[in-house]
Amino acid sequence: MNFVFDHIKNFNKPYIIAEIGANHNGDLSLAKQLIDQAVAAGADCAKFQSWTKSSIFAKQVYEENYFLADDYRERDDYTLEEIVEEFSLGKEEFIELKKYCDEKGIDFGCTPFSNEEVDFLIDELKLPFLKIASMDLNNIPFLKYLASKQVPLILATGLSEMSEIDEAIRTIEKFHSEIILLHCVSNYPPLDEHVNLRNITMLQDYFKPYSVGFSDHTIGVEIPLASVSLGAAVIEKHFTLDKDMFGWDHKVSANYNDLVQIVQGSKRIVEALGSYRRKLTKFDEEKIPAFRRSIVAAKEIPEGKVIELTDLDFKRPGTGIPPKYIDFIIGKKVKKTVKYDTVIDLNDF
Repeated sequence: MNFVFDHIKNFNKPYIIAEIGANHNGDLSLAKQLIDQAVAAGADCAKFQSWTKSSIFAKQVYEENYFLADDYRERDDYTLEEIVEEFSLGKEEFIELKKYCDEKGIDFGCTPFSNEEVDFLIDELKLPFLKIASMDLNNIPFLKYLASKQVPLILATGLSEMSEIDEAIRTIEKFHSEIILLHCVSNYPPLDEHVNLRNITMLQDYFKPYSVGFSDHTIGVEIPLASVSLGAAVIEKHFTLDKDMFGWDHKVSANYNDLVQIVQGSKRIVEALGSYRRKLTKFDEEKIPAFRRSIVAAKEIPEGKVIELTDLDFKRPGTGIPPKYIDFIIGKKVKKTVKYDTVIDLNDF
């Protein structure tokens, strides 16, 4: 299996993808700033989208000027065709950004939208994996071409029925089985009641042994962090320098502080999830004598008295006879006077 996927497993520390997408707004300098901030926040991957004006929309969409409920629906100073062209990056820019990521020590990820882009990303940039957008999960010819490259694939499942997810996986499996699934809701942002994080568990169970992550479009950090408790192997979160910046996805994106919380919070949650096996820590064992209770004298018990329940109480420390053995104590005769509040000892009988 490719080195990138070796450690990306359910209930491990999640692989954090800072989804820069189009949040660079077509500006190479801004793209590098986003990479710098992703590195500083501790993300594992800075991911982009490799689309062009001709690879994502047909002519009809541009003519209708339908803006997909983005920031430009009410604008008349941009057409969809203009903004798609402005926000796309060219091959030379991607080459530079890949080199920049290598220098900064962060994985460079990308989502292609055409066979030509796949060829460029795999054959020229030598990317170790590709991300498939939800919109292409049912694009079987494209999946076949991607899978034929024998490159690991991260597959987002937004917009898809189970039968479609199954068909996509079976298509890829004809070529290889290096697949990670991402639970995804393709609203920007979705209502909390539409997120259905339990789908992560369902996908883990249904599509064993594949790892399952979460591609998040919610506002804030609570939902992606919650996904970690369900074993999300990957968290993909849109990333921006400024949520109020002009552009498509800035409003639903994490900023630097958000990404830091996701990265650090994920580590804590995985540590806290621990093991399914019940085992006391050494700290628990050390606390037992001080925190548990022993059988003590509820009053002074004179020499020769047969012990009754009213003679006994249960208090800390737990260095004496545990309370569960009270029936063994009741009915015994004390050999000497036991003073009030004294921890009962077996030698007292």
